[in-house]
Amino acid sequence: MKFELKTENENYSKSFSQFFVIVFIFTLFIVLCDIAIKLGPISRNYQIDYSCKLLSVEKSKLHFKKLSKLSNLKNKQLIWELCREVIK
Repeated sequence: MKFELKTENENYSKSFSQFFVIVFIFTLFIVLCDIAIKLGPISRNYQIDYSCKLLSVEKSKLHFKKLSKLSNLKNKQLIWELCREVIK
């Protein structure tokens, strides 16, 4: 007849490993969210730069509308001034 005794060390090691896995996943989630939040303004700046370059080549109403939405400027003169600063 065999008699086996389970020790508590196995349970502690499992709970520690589960704790570290949860902490790792939570940290990874926070880092990825932070990166996503920081990429928004960077993407917006590149879109403004690209749209200003397009506007300098082809003066179309579509480019003005796109820049107006991105920069929250309604006046065409202000959009031109913004593009002059961006293109420099």
